[in-house]
Amino acid sequence: MNTAKQPSIIQAFIPLFFLVGLLALNVAFYGDNSLGGANQMALLLSAGVATIVALYNGEKWEKLFDGIVASIGSALPALIILLMIGALAGTWLISGVVPAMIYYGLEILTPKIFLFATCIVCAIVSLATGSSWTTVATVGVALMGIGRILGFSDGMIAGAIISGAYFGDKMSPLSDTTNLAPAMAGTDLITHIKHMMWTTVPSITIAALLFLILGFTSSSGANIEGVEALQTAISSKFDVSLWLFLVPLAVIALIVKKVPAVPALLIGALLGALFAVLFQPNVIESLAVEGAGFWKAAYMVSIDAMTTDVAITSGNAVADELLTSGGMNGMLGTIWLIICAMIFGGVMEASGMLERLAQSILKLAQSTGSLIASTAGTCIVFNTTASDQYLAIVVPGRMFAKEYEKRGLAPENLSRALEDSGTVTSALVPWNTCGAYHAGVLGVATGTYLPFAFFNIISPLMTVLYGYMGWKINALKKLNSSERSLSMKSK
Repeated sequence: MNTAKQPSIIQAFIPLFFLVGLLALNVAFYGDNSLGGANQMALLLSAGVATIVALYNGEKWEKLFDGIVASIGSALPALIILLMIGALAGTWLISGVVPAMIYYGLEILTPKIFLFATCIVCAIVSLATGSSWTTVATVGVALMGIGRILGFSDGMIAGAIISGAYFGDKMSPLSDTTNLAPAMAGTDLITHIKHMMWTTVPSITIAALLFLILGFTSSSGANIEGVEALQTAISSKFDVSLWLFLVPLAVIALIVKKVPAVPALLIGALLGALFAVLFQPNVIESLAVEGAGFWKAAYMVSIDAMTTDVAITSGNAVADELLTSGGMNGMLGTIWLIICAMIFGGVMEASGMLERLAQSILKLAQSTGSLIASTAGTCIVFNTTASDQYLAIVVPGRMFAKEYEKRGLAPENLSRALEDSGTVTSALVPWNTCGAYHAGVLGVATGTYLPFAFFNIISPLMTVLYGYMGWKINALKKLNSSERSLSMKSK
């Protein structure tokens, strides 16, 4: 029997304030290198503070530790995906897939429309795949390289990539969060997607227009000689061919066919290794150990590309920077950050502090607008404290479902608020699994791309605006006697 006291609101905020304070110090002292270990330590120390508060309230260490284990366990699929992404990035480099994307992208995209086109392309790919992670790791990586050559800052490029990627992540019927949110709120998938269109379409439209304006007004410009030099450097090392695009198309097809992410990415990595053998024998020979036969070299180079660092030297400084990959090893820093974040989130949840924070927010919700604003705020709090996108949807969904029903509001209002705030803001928190992932894959700090992730910023503001203005707020449907009887039987 649990005899622990419920934490007070002040106690619940103590670990959070401690974390924010340490993170601020890390930014001031370490700058962009804060992800090298300082932020991980901040999360662990904050988890220690939360543990002390919980033990003071009579909580048992065994319960807290079980919460930590469960929290880390919930993140294991994300950690495995990260390793697969590292392997895929390595083989897609040696096979020429990513270099080909950069080469042909430089032929098509111009500086003025680049950011706009990046947002739209990522939106289409993520809508087809239902995954912001896959979108960022495939076309996103190539677009980062193209954008740098065209003279845009890393923050602008990554912001456009993530804005487009999260449009599809919250609107695609293939997306896990798009299915999770209506399940938590108590509505169906199609109703949920239709209701989200009222806030999501204006949000992505505004974001796309901002990127278009940014492209036309930015002082950045392409160095034509630099572009040509980069293309020459790529073509001198790789056999650039449109056939190479069969690899990313195959991965996209697998995900559209609802093949789980891990096997789909593993197949993509293996296809990359196969295409390296077929199309890039010169690359394999240049990376092989001296005296190794071709097949031994092909095996060793493929394994090394998937697991450790690989770099193609072309003599062009810009190309040499782009033609590198850390494989699975390059993802270990991000995995370390996620594990530390889940330790902090596990203690906060097991001790009841997350629930206490959410309860305090609910007390402020008097009107429909304030209820929706409270839902959005709670999702953001959970993204910040629990460090997990799914918890930011599941827990607020469970908390607010009865309140929406009590006030005569249809469940799709809740599911839309969950997605408009819980799904998209996860990418804006450096220690959240999503924020850590995108920063690691794109090589851009979360704080650097955050000001330009227009869609992710606008979406929660849009859902709150609709709530306060009373726009497209559906009332709870009154069941007739036969429907009510059927509903009672299903329960």
